[in-house]
Amino acid sequence: MDRDSAAVDQRGDALWGQAARRFWRLDPRWLSVNHGSFGAAPRPVLAAQAGWRRRMEARPGQFFRRELAPALRAAAGRLAGFLGAEAQDLGFVANATEGCNAVLRSFDLRAGDEVLVLDHGYAAVRNAVRHVAARAGARVTEAALPFPRPDPAAIVAAVAGALTPRTRLAVIDHITSPSALVLPLAEIVAACHAAGAAVLVDGAHGPGQVTLDLKSLGADWYVGNCHKFLCAPKGCGFLWAAPDRQAGLHPAVISHGYARGFAAEFDWTGTRDPSAFLAVPAALDFLAGLGGTALLARNTRLAAAAGALLAARLGTETGSTGPLGGPTGGPIGGAMATVRLPSPGLATSGLGTAEHAAAVQERLLDARADAPVHAIGGALWLRVSAHAYNEIGDYERLGEVLARILRAR
Repeated sequence: MDRDSAAVDQRGDALWGQAARRFWRLDPRWLSVNHGSFGAAPRPVLAAQAGWRRRMEARPGQFFRRELAPALRAAAGRLAGFLGAEAQDLGFVANATEGCNAVLRSFDLRAGDEVLVLDHGYAAVRNAVRHVAARAGARVTEAALPFPRPDPAAIVAAVAGALTPRTRLAVIDHITSPSALVLPLAEIVAACHAAGAAVLVDGAHGPGQVTLDLKSLGADWYVGNCHKFLCAPKGCGFLWAAPDRQAGLHPAVISHGYARGFAAEFDWTGTRDPSAFLAVPAALDFLAGLGGTALLARNTRLAAAAGALLAARLGTETGSTGPLGGPTGGPIGGAMATVRLPSPGLATSGLGTAEHAAAVQERLLDARADAPVHAIGGALWLRVSAHAYNEIGDYERLGEVLARILRAR
């Protein structure tokens, strides 16, 4: 770390952890280590959203007819700058799943085509792939990711090995939801394109957790959430489309913007509350005030430390390496970490199943601890997140809660 970075870290330490919690409305009685699932919007961002709502409700006709379109484009411009993109290539959606649906429903699949997904892919998006493939008579194929602590090159090889001459589209997670792996995306995209497959990236967890440069990434489409690590209000995501992939791309809801171009179609899908989209600049300003890229690096280090702490406490292992993981030195762990729970853990039937995972998570919620549990490869994996308001003591507390829960019979 250079001296300038160290200075930023020292200033950040005065803002992060316990000192940062005043910015959020989080219940102090709860242990919140699950920013990755639903996010948590801080007070300044909620205040900005409330301001847009007041403006909207004061003069609805004026707002929707004259003010909304330029305001949306201005917000898209701010977000695009953060993502390494151009405003005209970015449209707002309610969440990443909606963005994936827009691409999947617009893609011209035919009988005999194949769509590749990952075995660690997000279940809702996998359902959408199944739906559109079934309607077209196409086939869904799956790439099995090596896990735990995979080598990045092995991940690329696993995806490349699952591609066939019939693969028309690959749906690739940037950061896997159940296992918190930051995938070597540029290399995967290149492998898919070499095989003749277009690439839709489900980047639900990417923005605000890792740095992004969408124009240089090479993907055809990238969808992301702003309500997670970017700390925007709920109901805020985006769809980025490469310029040559915008023709024929339509939102899930067709409305007055139809056939008027990519941005126009996504900016207007009917009357809705756009305040979450318009509050994105406030979210970007807030994160910059907490350190920007220094905060991202700190969150990654904290997640790695949390995973190591919990694995040692439970006598198990982590699912991804830390911020310097992989033989090439590139990270495959971001601001989330997964830890294997000991078996059998909670006494219940169907050990290592989704039902078992749900039972453990219910016990956690009963103990006022919020962290998701997933069944992967016949084992249960706990996922924790790290954001500005978290500190290592949170994960020490979680270890105590887990010890009580896993002793229960």
